[in-house]
Amino acid sequence: MAEFSNEVFVATLALVGVVIVVAALLSGFIERSGLPQVAVLLGLGAVLGPAGMGLLDVQLDSPILRVVATLSLVLVLFTDALTIDLRELRQYRTLALIVLGPGTLLSAIFVSAAGWWLLGLAPAAAVILGASLSSTDPVLLRGLLRRRDVPPSARQALRLESGLNDVVLLPLVLVAAVFLNPEVGDRDRLGANVLSICFLLGPGAGVVVGLLAVATLDLVRRRIGVRRDYESLFALGVAFSAYAAAEALHGSGFLAAFAAGLTISALDIELCDCFLEYGETTAELALLFTFVLFGSSLIWSGFSVLSWGLVAFAVLALLVRPVAFLLSLAPLHIDRRSRLLIAWFGPRGLSSLLLVLLVVFQGLPGSEYLFQICSVVVLLSVLLHGFSPFVLDRKQGRSQESGVRSQESEALVQHEQTNSEMTSSAPTLLVPTVPEQMVRDKERISLDEYNALRAAGKAVYLVDVRTERSLGRSAEQAAGAMRMPPDHVADRAVELRLPKEAWIVLYCT
Repeated sequence: MAEFSNEVFVATLALVGVVIVVAALLSGFIERSGLPQVAVLLGLGAVLGPAGMGLLDVQLDSPILRVVATLSLVLVLFTDALTIDLRELRQYRTLALIVLGPGTLLSAIFVSAAGWWLLGLAPAAAVILGASLSSTDPVLLRGLLRRRDVPPSARQALRLESGLNDVVLLPLVLVAAVFLNPEVGDRDRLGANVLSICFLLGPGAGVVVGLLAVATLDLVRRRIGVRRDYESLFALGVAFSAYAAAEALHGSGFLAAFAAGLTISALDIELCDCFLEYGETTAELALLFTFVLFGSSLIWSGFSVLSWGLVAFAVLALLVRPVAFLLSLAPLHIDRRSRLLIAWFGPRGLSSLLLVLLVVFQGLPGSEYLFQICSVVVLLSVLLHGFSPFVLDRKQGRSQESGVRSQESEALVQHEQTNSEMTSSAPTLLVPTVPEQMVRDKERISLDEYNALRAAGKAVYLVDVRTERSLGRSAEQAAGAMRMPPDHVADRAVELRLPKEAWIVLYCT
């Protein structure tokens, strides 16, 4: 028995290592080629699964699936909440309300009705399926949101939807699961369960844990200091602590994780930015690992129940979203291209599977069939949304790209002129001489050292790399600085044709 357990442990570690290595090595190729990363990882799972090398065979009752799926959903909800820019949310509040209200709910209602009508599901089961398949997957959307030719209104709407609609749909799944549970008999008990699980204990525990975390971190920062990279680990610890606290109180740990992240987002912007540097990558790694587990055999199980009715439902489940969102967006004054992008790009992926798994893990009747149905729709969504050309005019995208680059070139010229004026007028006699090698070997540079490099005639570029959230607190910028968002700084430097031998000094506070 000990030998078997050791083999399983070694195999699991090997699988984690393979996922990390493959994801890292193929990340650049996947980003440049436009291939959906999800499809690549599902393919990797198939290669490792029973139909391939036979190294991985995960079933719905597998303990490792339950642990990984739970951690992944906690991280998805916590990361979604933590990355919410409340200033941006207030600015686009009407768009957010339309997308998360009528858009998301109408989509869930239409899918639920299709499940009840075409598949003969019970009302509660149809609601679970409709809510799960209305969840927009942030992993599949990431490639689209990084494109510069996506209109700002479409980008904001899809970003807000992928970050917030899970918290709208999760209560629907939890409430419907209570109705689906044959052990629940009287309405009083039903009402108490719904109230405590969905709206009181879970979010309450998350807010308390978030408040304690922010207060404790602030105290330790002021007294002894905290390393910035460890603040990311601290945020992950808060997510898991919030989940555990709520579950101990018999509340929803998932809603608690979201509430904790939202509390931190409102009170501690610095911790949010720290988490984005490292914790978001950790969360994405858990999601990628989960996709590999699903790809081994589980996600293909939907083909075993395939029928014409299921095919019709899968197609309808993807087509009702454009109808729901076009109706919901009708009162808003946004351009036609943005409206079509928002309506079409609602990819179903890991979030949908994780929501259905909540019912599977409870062992509720018919839950395995719901997972199989959801798997078919997710595979079709990966095919249509992941491999589609994003319904964007490439010529228009290239013209916009060239326009952006010309603006950046103008900004570079202005920066060089400003830098030259500052250098010529700087009191160089008062600036201490700093050996170039001493500065080169340091991670941080002081203002005097920066001025010394400029006074010595070096090509020095001061770059503002604050996140949009931090920039929102103060739009003031250092004299002569260039603005570069923290994403793809190296690529932006190449686009701006910064000399390779130049000094690039970054600041973020």
